[in-house]
Amino acid sequence: MDGYPVSFAADSSKQQERHYYLLSELQTLVKGLPSSFQQRLSYSTLSDLALALIDGTVYDIVQGLLDIQHLTEKNLYNQRQKLHCEHQGLKQDLARRHKDALQTCKSHNLALVKSNQQAEVEALEVRVREEQRMMDRKIVAEIDQKVVDQQNTLEKAGVPGFFITTNPQELTMQMNLLELILKLQQKESQS
Repeated sequence: MDGYPVSFAADSSKQQERHYYLLSELQTLVKGLPSSFQQRLSYSTLSDLALALIDGTVYDIVQGLLDIQHLTEKNLYNQRQKLHCEHQGLKQDLARRHKDALQTCKSHNLALVKSNQQAEVEALEVRVREEQRMMDRKIVAEIDQKVVDQQNTLEKAGVPGFFITTNPQELTMQMNLLELILKLQQKESQS
């Protein structure tokens, strides 16, 4: 320590204390995870995670990603609700037109009118199902892209365990790591 300024030694000591504190907290929080994930989180992984969390930057990044995710989910939900309302409107308009047509229909045309109306209802149902399927595919693709963006951001930030993957086990591990980070952030903000 003779060659270092006193403030560097004090900063280094504070960082060491903070690292031990974060590591200890992470080890406690890991006990709440399923044992299969506890086994995959080695001491060195937790130590690396504690190092990444020391200055608080990762907390800010995770919070920003969470905010973006919530806005995206809300936007996608609103788009789906709008489509649903449009479909309800189309169905109501069709039912109204059919009712009016039946009231003005001559009895000898009734069977033909009903047959045509049934075909219109079925065509609308097919259209509605297809538009909903396309909307759902769009939603899933957009959510998948958000996951990739989050993985990429956290990997670039140096958070251990984060990389771009679609492997369900790795995704679950990353979700567990995020849960640990959020719980630790919440605990630190309360104290």
